[in-house]
Amino acid sequence: MGSASDTLEPVKTGDKYHVATQEHVSIPLDSEVEPYGPAGFRGLFSSPYVALCAAFSAIGGLLFGYDQGVISVTLVMDHFLDRFPEVADDAPGAGFKKGLMTAMITLGAFIGAMNQGWIADWASRKRSIMIAVVIFTIGSALQTAALNFDMLVAGRFIGGVGIGMLSMVVPLYIGEISPPEIRGSLLVFESLFVVLGIVIAFWITYSTKDMSSHWSWQLPFLIQIFPGIILGVGAIFLPFSPRWLASKGREEEALENLIKLRRVPESDRRVKREWIEIIAEARFQTGVLVERHPMLASPENKTVSSAIKLEIVSWTDCFKAGCWRRTLVGAGLMFFQQFIGINALIYYSPTLFGTMGLDLNMQLIMSGVLNIIQLVGVFTSLWTLDRFGRKTILLFGSALTVIPLVIIAVTVGLFSDSWPTHRAEGWTSVAFLLFYMLIFGGSWAPTPWAVPAEIFPSSLRAKGVAISTCPNWINNFIIGLITPPLVQATGFGAYVFFAVFGLLSFAFVWFCVPETRGKTLEEMDTVFGDRSGGDDIAKKEHVLREVYNEKMSGFLKVSFEVPVTLTEEMSWSSLDEEHPATYTYTSYYSRHILQL
Repeated sequence: MGSASDTLEPVKTGDKYHVATQEHVSIPLDSEVEPYGPAGFRGLFSSPYVALCAAFSAIGGLLFGYDQGVISVTLVMDHFLDRFPEVADDAPGAGFKKGLMTAMITLGAFIGAMNQGWIADWASRKRSIMIAVVIFTIGSALQTAALNFDMLVAGRFIGGVGIGMLSMVVPLYIGEISPPEIRGSLLVFESLFVVLGIVIAFWITYSTKDMSSHWSWQLPFLIQIFPGIILGVGAIFLPFSPRWLASKGREEEALENLIKLRRVPESDRRVKREWIEIIAEARFQTGVLVERHPMLASPENKTVSSAIKLEIVSWTDCFKAGCWRRTLVGAGLMFFQQFIGINALIYYSPTLFGTMGLDLNMQLIMSGVLNIIQLVGVFTSLWTLDRFGRKTILLFGSALTVIPLVIIAVTVGLFSDSWPTHRAEGWTSVAFLLFYMLIFGGSWAPTPWAVPAEIFPSSLRAKGVAISTCPNWINNFIIGLITPPLVQATGFGAYVFFAVFGLLSFAFVWFCVPETRGKTLEEMDTVFGDRSGGDDIAKKEHVLREVYNEKMSGFLKVSFEVPVTLTEEMSWSSLDEEHPATYTYTSYYSRHILQL
């Protein structure tokens, strides 16, 4: 950013020369700042504290997955049906009531995710996790103690609100505390814990299904309360997001939390640069907000009424120039995550296993195996997401999920009426179903949750993640409605339908999704190029320089002595060559002038 050597004058003090503090110091370039550690999975061991914080907050994903997984086996338990005869297969309207019971969690999650945006901005990321856990715990308690169908549905809805809130804020929090080189791997924790929750819930309910009392179904519902309590209490000790603190003007606290997360000394140049960039981005986005809504966001007009109005109208900023493409990417990835067939295959797998002659017990076991395979796939993305990049992984996943969908469509079309005499073809379908779960787990399961948490500007990040998350719940609801009649009416055509969306997802990622691997959250304007006009670049550069001069002027005042080698660009006409070449200076950022 230019040298300031002309402002420096050597001052002789005793036997040494001292260099006066330079007025303007050069901001180190990206290439000059080393990462905090290696990228990807290995980097987790170089940043153990931030990895621990991410893993602990991802318990929210485990609650999400557990609640999804607990209902499948519960629905066939005799004692559950005795308590809630409305959902028994032979009850009038059982199909609708069963669908209502399962869909209420989706409706609640949609409402929770949509409202978590303003809560996370107002209360902080970590406190909004605590609020979500309280709501989830109330819902779980109602489900456990449900005396009738209405109470059960109410509990499912309230629990769904908490789950939706967690599904939005956990990846947001992880993305904001993570260093760029391992952010992808840390964001995988959310999906990893979701699938882990599904697996744990399945095998717990499988183990309790033969208990000879109401505890066969109440115990699985009760168990999910305990990890929720652990998360809620433990969240008290999680550090605040430095980016949230900066957005609230608490800049020194942001530095303290950043140092704590990075586990480096205060003098570390990497943490100082990151801190300055976070502050500059927060101030720049505040300026953008004032520019867009001068009557509401101006400091002179701060009232409760204007704050509420600003909160409402700022949601529309996610669809305006400078952000609409990011909203498209976030919502689009969530759309295709559902429409490439994951829930359809999970739904149809028990039927497929049943027609192959497997008894009910083996059908349940194979359904559990499917989720274990998906868990293995998600686990591999801890290595791959930061090594190969988000876009590459998504393209890879889109291409390879189409193959098993087509093969299953062919086998179902040819042999669905005669599986007992074509067992080899049936097991081939099962093998490709497992292959699909592995590929999906390593690509489309974690990545659509990771990308929205890193692409939005600081002023709109919570709202952008909320808007991106909501389509997941809407599409989850749609898939739940259309899958049974689609499979029943079209047979193999259902798999062709999802294979087509697999091809469309490839095109969407190819043309619309940029690569974010290794980029800081503050670099996303450049990645998307949607606020990259000359004026914006100049404004951002001005804010960065302003913050740098403000913060660094009081940061590095302690002088220390270092040997230096003079360069041609420096004029040291008064230097006495008899004195040793040791000089005192105040900032290692002067290395453009003093060659260490």
